[in-house]
Amino acid sequence: MLLPVALVVSAYLLGSIPFSYLVVRFIAGADIRQHGSRNVGATNVARTFGKWPGIVALILDMAKGYAAVCVARWITTRPDWPIEASAAGGPLQSREFWIALAALIAVLAHMFPMWLRFHGGKGVATATGAFLALDPLVVAAAVIVFLLVLITTRFVSLASILSAASIPIFFHFLARDAPFWRVMLSIPIAIAVIVKHHSNIRRLVRGEERRMGESK
Repeated sequence: MLLPVALVVSAYLLGSIPFSYLVVRFIAGADIRQHGSRNVGATNVARTFGKWPGIVALILDMAKGYAAVCVARWITTRPDWPIEASAAGGPLQSREFWIALAALIAVLAHMFPMWLRFHGGKGVATATGAFLALDPLVVAAAVIVFLLVLITTRFVSLASILSAASIPIFFHFLARDAPFWRVMLSIPIAIAVIVKHHSNIRRLVRGEERRMGESK
């Protein structure tokens, strides 16, 4: 059973790499947790240290989510993968369950990285990368939702929340051949991303959330 353990551990280790923290530490010698919204995420990096550091952090955070799924797919297709696939079996007998589980673990690892005392980011970029590895068409549809909400409201947080909420819906209706466990595990990923935006949701309700481009 070493390979399933390796899958879980590799997904966590990849997802927990705090790229936003590392990028800011590298370019400015600063701790992103002490600046701006104090969130360890690409949006906060862009707002406090500039567009290009934010873009680099975004790409790297997406890449680790993508990599976690790719590694899980490679592990589960190895000839020595110890769990027999069975259509009649439970989730543990489904390779798609393990692959989607790696996506969930990577997103949670980004949110709760042991390297930063389990204080991480909100998981949007990492989830995007993981979903991109699972189904690019679903991500394209969610990006359209994100852009429409962002253009009409200029709230990055609201766009992130609504695009995350749309992912399970798109997996179910748009990707009609999506495996069952891929659809099911997209739900806790979306919920985790939304819950991580709890402070943004409170500010949105109070009318205090910053719009894109606002300095204060």
